[in-house]
Amino acid sequence: MEGRSSKEVSSAEAVLVGALSSGVNGPTWFVLKITFLLLAICFTAMLSLAFSSKNFAIVGHVLLLVTIGTVLFVLLNRFLAEVGLVPVEQQMQEIGIHKTEATDGDKKN
Repeated sequence: MEGRSSKEVSSAEAVLVGALSSGVNGPTWFVLKITFLLLAICFTAMLSLAFSSKNFAIVGHVLLLVTIGTVLFVLLNRFLAEVGLVPVEQQMQEIGIHKTEATDGDKKN
């Protein structure tokens, strides 16, 4: 991971770097959106099962979970709209794992 440009950083490494440093990079935001999509699919299945059981206490609880998930996703979108995406290189430099090409050239000599 050291000494590579952002084109050489895999998505998994970019997500790991995004978890360890401040800001949100593109791959991390993509993983979060996919996670919320899968959560919405699960909540849809839970809601359909709750309606089919005709137990409205369960329906209310599932609707509360759907509301919490929706509010969390909207708040994350607004936060990211204000803050913006951070490049992976900047995050790598911030936590000190990004080496410049000059130091790699020094190592070869």
